[in-house]
Order: sequence, then structure tokens, then C-alpha cells
Amino acid sequence: MPADPYQFVSYDQDGPVVTITFDRPDRMNAIGRVMNDELVDAWDRFRTDDSALVAVLTGRGTEAFCAGGDLQSFAEGIPVVPMTESDRAAHARGERPGILGPSRWTDIYKPTIAAVNGVAYAGGLEWACWTDMAIADQHATFGVTCRRWNIGLADGGSQRLPRILGWRRAMELIITGRVIDAAEALQSGLVNEVVPSGTALSRAQELAAQIARLPQGAIRTDKEAAIRGFDAPLDDGLQIEAALFNQLIDSPEMAEGIRQFRERDHPDRRTDEEALTTGIARPRTS
Repeated sequence: MPADPYQFVSYDQDGPVVTITFDRPDRMNAIGRVMNDELVDAWDRFRTDDSALVAVLTGRGTEAFCAGGDLQSFAEGIPVVPMTESDRAAHARGERPGILGPSRWTDIYKPTIAAVNGVAYAGGLEWACWTDMAIADQHATFGVTCRRWNIGLADGGSQRLPRILGWRRAMELIITGRVIDAAEALQSGLVNEVVPSGTALSRAQELAAQIARLPQGAIRTDKEAAIRGFDAPLDDGLQIEAALFNQLIDSPEMAEGIRQFRERDHPDRRTDEEALTTGIARPRTS
């Protein structure tokens, strides 16, 4: 497969880090039918490639991360996806990946980071919520702006926003369609970090590279446990966690981690910058 076989999506890999880009800046990176299909293919490519460990999602240009679905195209009779009666029934049964790409996928256990470089509106906000973490440019804005045109959320926003923000904050955004800036997004927990405009992508890629240097097995089982156990009763969630932990116990990767710990060979004791793990602040001398 060519490095980038798409028309409206860019797929770039730098070592273990993949950057997937909404690449339609002349339409504020709005998602039409072709981009929808390309997003499904790109994310499937990422999740099945053993050399790809962490993905960053961003938009082309400085104006928009993603403005949601291409309403102009829809008005011209070209919906994002075909929606016959059978398609709608399959969508309702959860048998379709989503409306604007694979937004219904919940089984990508590799880490994902959004680099929000401009407006994240409607379906674009839903995509920012789909990722595990989000870094926002200072000028980025967020909103359920589809509220103004009587268009509902269809790519997880009604489910993920309350899980990220809590009920009251999420309902305010969903019901009013109010647009918030990056500072409020940070304060509310919608994004993890706000950086100077023009640097969200590089910061997200830096973080992705740091994560990629960590052992990946436990990251993936812990992410899977968090996803599968989030709405389960605590006892059920603990069983999910235990089953996934048990997958690691006898693995060579866990044995190597224990060896490194016992022999003082783990990353926070090394001096080479490339080996340092994210967030280690304590200097160790022995």
C-alpha cells in the first residue's frame, strides 16, 4: 500500500507514531462520503499494524481540526454514508462503524491523542472525544454547533461528553450548543493541555513518542480494562481487570520488566534522554 493512498485523509508514520490528518482545509476539514471511507481504512490500518504503537489525530491548516459532517454535500443530495432503511437498521443495531468514520469502534486499545488545531465542532468535537487524550492549540474552540441546525449527535457525542465532563457540563453543551474556548475546555477536562497556537501537533507527537517508548502490553490491557469496565458494576469491572492482568503474568514482556526493576535497569534510572519515561520527576542516585 502506498504511504498515503487517500484523497482527504493523510496517514504519516514516523517510527511507532502514526499521524492521521483530516485533510480538507478548504471545507474546514468537514467529513464527506469519501473521507468517511478513508477514515475507516486509515484507522483499521493503524490498529492492525504491529509497528504502529500510538496515533495522533489532527486537522490540516490552522483554522479547523474538524467542523463535523459536510452539510453542504448533504444538502446537494450526497450524504456522508448511504442511509437506506436497511442501512439505518444496521446502524441502530451497532453494525456500522459510525456516520463520520469509525466513531463507534471501541476496541482500539493502542493509545490515541487528538491535536486540536482549530475548531472542533459537532462531529469534529465527537472525534476529539473519541481519542484518549487531547492537546489543544490556544485558539481552538469546541461546540455542539449542529444544535443550531436541528442535527443530532451521531458519532458518540451524547455518550462520550457526559463520561468526560460529567452530566451537568455535558448537558449544557449538548442542549445549548454553546461554543467554548481552549481555556474552558482545559478547565472542564475536555482537553488535557493547552499549548501556544501552532504547536498542538508537535506537542502531541512528542507525547506519543514518549508513550511509544514505554512497554506497550500493560498500556493496552489497562486501556481495555478501563473501556470495558467503565459502566460495569465494580465487581464486574474488577473481574475484567483481573482477567486482562492475568494475560500479562506469564508473558516475556512482564518478566523483562521485573528484571529491569530488580536490576535497577528501568527507564527512570537511565541518563539517556531517549529512555526517560513520561512524568518521572524524582532524580535517583542509587
